[in-house]
Amino acid sequence: MLKSDMTQIWNLEKYADNCALISDDGQSISYRTLKEASDRVAACIEERCLVFALCNNEMGSVIGYTGFINNGIVPALLNANLDDDLLQRLLGIYLPSYIWLPETQVAKYSSFSVVLQLYGYALMKTNYEKKYPLHPELALLLTTSGSTGSPKFVRQSYTNIKSNTDSIVQYLKLDSSERPITTLPMNYTYGLSIINTHLAVGATLLLTDKTLMQREFWSFLKEQNATSFGGVPYTYEMLDKLRFWRMDLPSLRTMTQAGGKLTPELHEKFARFSADNNKKFIVMYGQCEATARMGYLPSEYAIEKKGSMGIAIPGGKFSLIDINGNKIEESDTTGELVYEGLNVTLGYAESGDDLIKGDERNGKLVTGDMAQFDDDGFYYIVGRKKRFLKIYGNRVNLDEIDRLIKAEFNIEVASSGTDDHMYIFITEQDKAAPVREYVSVKTKLNPVAFKVVVIDDIPKNDSGKTLYKELAKYYTK
Repeated sequence: MLKSDMTQIWNLEKYADNCALISDDGQSISYRTLKEASDRVAACIEERCLVFALCNNEMGSVIGYTGFINNGIVPALLNANLDDDLLQRLLGIYLPSYIWLPETQVAKYSSFSVVLQLYGYALMKTNYEKKYPLHPELALLLTTSGSTGSPKFVRQSYTNIKSNTDSIVQYLKLDSSERPITTLPMNYTYGLSIINTHLAVGATLLLTDKTLMQREFWSFLKEQNATSFGGVPYTYEMLDKLRFWRMDLPSLRTMTQAGGKLTPELHEKFARFSADNNKKFIVMYGQCEATARMGYLPSEYAIEKKGSMGIAIPGGKFSLIDINGNKIEESDTTGELVYEGLNVTLGYAESGDDLIKGDERNGKLVTGDMAQFDDDGFYYIVGRKKRFLKIYGNRVNLDEIDRLIKAEFNIEVASSGTDDHMYIFITEQDKAAPVREYVSVKTKLNPVAFKVVVIDDIPKNDSGKTLYKELAKYYTK
């Protein structure tokens, strides 16, 4: 594969002697070895094409990804544990030229041929006769739906990835001394941004698929002196339950949060802990449609501006619009959040025919999030544009309902439903009646409109976001 300056997201040679990757099975490689291995994968591919990369937080997965991106090959990142039927459906829709997958899965694809095996991964050439043409700026395909197997991908360009990587490095002040530990899937935009940014500064990535609920995760974190981790709201809810405050983690210096809004109470709790223990707690805001990050709350404002997602990242700009599309100039006024920046992605792909499309957004993203800004210019997300119900003519913000219940009862909750019929899903039977009464009092609406449903688990995708669509099956019960 021939590569151009445009595709060079990382200068791996610059940090040749630095340690690049350490996995939880004890393997480690330098940036020199990372470049050699990733180039070896890319060298097996004759021309620019689409590759399905089935991802784990493992060495082979990262090696393949860096090789593809830095050599002008377009990967579509998918969870390595994606359901086989869903994966087959995606293969049929996009017809990739190759699959990069764990060696343990090679036997499933007997009609494809193995081209290379390296670091526990295998490159397999598919046998699809048709190849969809790729737009010159297309760098990467990421799904917004986690593990659901939706054919809808976000089309990211080389400019998108490079600009967002540079911006995040700048505001987080990242350098080669960082040792982030993976807490999120690399096929998820937030998890991938952690990989992108730290490879850009020659840092050491600590790779694990262990969860925060496993003792092995904390052992690996301590043994390798991890300096940072990132998490979605669910991550921090679990850390709170694990009594994170009692852990002795001297190497840890930064915690980041994105992927949804923390309750202001939990935000303040982690902000105060960080301030008292010489650590940084940085809340961020992003979407896959903007590559990764759009906003961040500087750590020095973490307590003062609790509940805020902050200000626009370097090079970006926020504004609010009303229902008529007019710009909102007054503070503390709710409108839809609009973002502008070089990291706004090209658009969506829902089939192979869409891979030739160019930039459909022109650097502007209407986010679908409702927000306000205060007198100091800090932004606060108040809910999703579509996460509202009309209850007897009254507009009810479901995200606000969830926040109130979490703050009052300290339980998992997901509110959903249809107009005049709200369903509140929880996992603790003894809280059902109190929750129903509490919501009725808070909203001053007839309790007949609310039904509390107790289920075993709140359905979530592989990045910890609630799958509200899966709750619809309970509506008629």
